[in-house]
Amino acid sequence: MSQGRGSASRAAAAAALTLVLIYLLAQAEHAQAATYSVGGSSGWTFNMVNWPKGKSFRAGDTLMFKYDRTLHNVVALNKGGYDSCRTPAGAKVYSSGNDRIKLAKGLNYFICNFPGHCESAMKIAVNAA
Repeated sequence: MSQGRGSASRAAAAAALTLVLIYLLAQAEHAQAATYSVGGSSGWTFNMVNWPKGKSFRAGDTLMFKYDRTLHNVVALNKGGYDSCRTPAGAKVYSSGNDRIKLAKGLNYFICNFPGHCESAMKIAVNAA
């Protein structure tokens, strides 16, 4: 049985399809990361502790903190700083008013360290799988 032009065309089509599938799988990994606007339409403000509840976060997701930079900031810190509302040495302080922070795997802690703000529940703990 001889193979004609049809089998060469099928082989080329199969190779092209394989390349397309590989490309789509590679893109799907990037597409899985989600972006969350902290506080929704209200933005980063007081009484935020419950905002993460009911959401499923993954490592690589991005949190967008939108706020008036003359009134607030965002501090990424450890559990001790979160619990005590004190900024430890070496904590990363963001102050642009439009901060985008990628989540690391595990617990991620954020507060506003302006006087009295963290104590007024301007803080969140986010667990990223």
